Formats: sequence, C-alpha cells, structure tokens
Amino acid sequence: MKRIAILGSPGSGKSTLSRQLGAITGIPVVHLDNLYWRPGWVEPERKQWAILQEEVVQGDTWIIDGNYGATAHIRIQSADTIIFLDPPRTVCLYRAIKRAMQYRGRTRSDMGQDCPERLDGEFLRYIWQFRLRERPQLLQRLDAVRQEKTMIVLRTRRDVSQYLAGLGGQSRSI
Repeated sequence: MKRIAILGSPGSGKSTLSRQLGAITGIPVVHLDNLYWRPGWVEPERKQWAILQEEVVQGDTWIIDGNYGATAHIRIQSADTIIFLDPPRTVCLYRAIKRAMQYRGRTRSDMGQDCPERLDGEFLRYIWQFRLRERPQLLQRLDAVRQEKTMIVLRTRRDVSQYLAGLGGQSRSI
C-alpha cells in the first residue's frame, strides 16, 4: 500500500480518511480540492489539471483523495490500492451540510487557498444524484482494474473504524 486513491461522493469522508491514513502510514496526503481550486474558486484549464495530476501520481508514495471523474483514470491506473467510500446519500448530504455550517466563511485546510466554504442547490443536487449518475461509471472503472489493484469498499463509519483499527491506527468517526 504505497499509492492510495480514495474515491466517493462529496461528503463521504474522503478527506477525513486520507488524513487518518496519512497519520497512520506516514504516506503524504494530496487533497485534489486543494490542487484544483485557485483563489476565489477559479478552476484550472482541463489540460493543465490533467498534467498536474500526472505529475502528482509520479511520486513513489501518496494518498490522493477526490473524485474529479474526468481525470479519475489517472489516479485509478497509478494507484496500487483504491478505497471507495460508499455511504448512503443521506449521510453524504448531512455531512456536507454540517461541514458547510462548521466552516462557514472560512477555507478548509483541504481546499484551495481563499476558497471559503460554500453550499448551494447545485452541489446538494450533485450529492443527491451521485449514486444514480456518477457511481455506476465509477464502479465500472473500478471493476475494470479489480484484478490488478487492491480494492476496498467502506460503507459505514464502522467499516472505516474497523479498517483503520486493522492498520493499527486509533480510529475516529468520519
């Protein structure tokens, strides 16, 4: 386990799990939201974004959290371990709303600089529809590499806690 890609819906706990795994393993953590968003919520050009990820996955060890479906293939192909967080969409919505309230007007450490927390109807709809629109394609991509990668699917807080405990870490709920 040297190159770990953590995937899942917004609010599934990707950033929290990546920090916990990083603390347990000593593997450096890369939050895609931190790389993607420029100050003031400015998006990079698509080609630039793909090049940046290609550079990041060249490292010997990493934990990368984030979906960004258009470039997920870069991380999926380069990872030796893929963790798919798959909680119910109600849990993801709750966590996203809770996070928005907790960080209101402030920028999280796993987010791009000068990108204060925000929550709008479009993002909430994306989370709600993730299971129907994004998840099937993601599962198809993961199924295509299942034989050559270590694949871990975690659906509940208990699954996550047991997984972390198995690694020798002190688990906290996500």
